[in-house]
Amino acid sequence: MRNLLTANQVATRLGVQLKTVYAYVSRGVLERTLAEDGKSSLFDAAAVDRLAQRGRPRSESRQLGSVDVSLATTITCIEAERLSFRGHDVRTLVAHPFEAVAELLWTGSLPEQTDWPQSSDKSLRALSFSLPETSPAIERLAAVTAAFACKHPLRVDLRPSAVVQHARSLLVNLVDCLPLLAADSAGSKRRLPRMAARLWPRVSSLPATSARVDCLDSALVLLADHELATSTFAARVAASTRADPCAVVLAGMGAVSGPLHGKAAIAVHELLMAARSTGQPERVVANALSRVGSVPGFGHPVYKGIDPRAQCLSERLVPLSKRADQSLVERVCAAATATPTHQPNIDFALGHLAFALDMPLGASEAIFVLARIAGWIAHALEEYGERALRFRARALYIGPRP
Repeated sequence: MRNLLTANQVATRLGVQLKTVYAYVSRGVLERTLAEDGKSSLFDAAAVDRLAQRGRPRSESRQLGSVDVSLATTITCIEAERLSFRGHDVRTLVAHPFEAVAELLWTGSLPEQTDWPQSSDKSLRALSFSLPETSPAIERLAAVTAAFACKHPLRVDLRPSAVVQHARSLLVNLVDCLPLLAADSAGSKRRLPRMAARLWPRVSSLPATSARVDCLDSALVLLADHELATSTFAARVAASTRADPCAVVLAGMGAVSGPLHGKAAIAVHELLMAARSTGQPERVVANALSRVGSVPGFGHPVYKGIDPRAQCLSERLVPLSKRADQSLVERVCAAATATPTHQPNIDFALGHLAFALDMPLGASEAIFVLARIAGWIAHALEEYGERALRFRARALYIGPRP
């Protein structure tokens, strides 16, 4: 006769919480049988012992309810401290304009020249400018995306060529719908093809020098995709239902609007501004640690050491930063980098960009979203080729039973 254990006994033997035991059942790690009362769960003691001996499952360190998902993709590869798009290392891709890298993500080919729309819809600009001046960038971009969808009924055409055409137009319209902070000497007046030049006067009031626009272009490239980040997964789930590209982008925007995703760089920007105003970066770091136990912009769940995107962008910011500001940034990094696993991530580098180039709070969020739309569209195109509605997660019920 088998030796059976109750769920509480299993939790004690494995050293986990009761809800984790049921998570193991949900994932097929443990099998259970119902007790005679038809409600309680019983477990084979030998199976529990075998699990204890070989160690907990890979996701043991995660909280119950987190989901480990692995999807085959040809878009983005993350290996150790290297990031590549379609087989191209991002450190080399920053030499190309954002539009070319977006085309690479969408089509698999890196073009020498791109042919993106140069004009935008006046009615969409009017809609954007009718919103309150204090509207966060993500809300303005979402409103314009929804309006763009209404004006383009053929967005439901999911053929790759049609999706790419709508994506180009959407991005150009979204950039032009952001309010100008300075005279648009670098973008729309000369109709330069680079989106970074078009975007610059909408995120900074500083003159648009070639070096500054190039740095912004590099940031857009580095942020264009990062595999299955939360917002990208949301976008792929939407695409699996055959939602059109605008709906996919709106799904991504909904996920990115949280303070722990697209707004993470804003927290870094605020931290660096506090370091500048107080002249005490170490104290600012200490205050962050005492409040929340961490410093915004440091550490990453994927990279154990250096985030290659952060390193690449930070290197480009050094010659553009004021000496005093760069010293503050270096002191913040020195104070926050307590261990090798707490290196600056891309959120820190993006916050550093906004800080060094005198951008208003919130500009980093606009840059992040506009860049990541390229990745969302790429993942949508890939998902359209998969079995529809393939994402159907199951819930693990841990409440009372009838």
